[in-house]
Amino acid sequence: MRKTAVFGMLICAALMLSYLESLLPAAPGIPGIKLGLPNLVTVLCLYRYGEKKALLVNLCRILLSALLFSGLSGFLYSVSGALLSFAVMAAGKRKTGLSIIGVSVCGGVFHNVGQLLVAIFVLQSVWIVFYLPWLLFAGCLTGTFIGLCAREVGKRLPALS
Repeated sequence: MRKTAVFGMLICAALMLSYLESLLPAAPGIPGIKLGLPNLVTVLCLYRYGEKKALLVNLCRILLSALLFSGLSGFLYSVSGALLSFAVMAAGKRKTGLSIIGVSVCGGVFHNVGQLLVAIFVLQSVWIVFYLPWLLFAGCLTGTFIGLCAREVGKRLPALS
C-alpha cells in the first residue's frame, strides 16, 4: 500500500512539473525546446527505484499530461522523445556508470532526437534536421540543469520505500 502511495506521489509530482512547464514561454526561434522539468522525477526515480518503476512513472505522466494538456499530437511527440530518452538513460546508467548528471544530459539530448525524428515523419520533411545542432545544444544545457537538480534533490529527499 505504501509503495502505491509513493508512486502516486511521484506521478503527481511529474504531472505538476509538466503543467508548470506548459505555463513557461517557449524558447524563441526554435520550436520544441523546453526545460524538461518532469524529467527530474524520471531521473530521481531511475536512481531510487530502478528502470521498471521509473518507466512506469514516466509513461503514466505522459499519458495523463496528454489527456489534460496537450492532446494526441503532444502525446506523439512526448512519448517518442521519452521512450528514446529513457532507453538511453537506462543504458547509460547500467552499462557505462555515468553520473546522474551525465545520464540526464543523455536523456535531454535523446529526447530532442526522438522528437525530431517524429517531426520529420509527421511533416514529411528532412529539412527539419537543420534544427539538430540547436536541439543537441539545448539538450545538453537542460540535461545538465535537470541532472544537477536531481543530484541535489536526491541528497535531500528521504527514503520513501
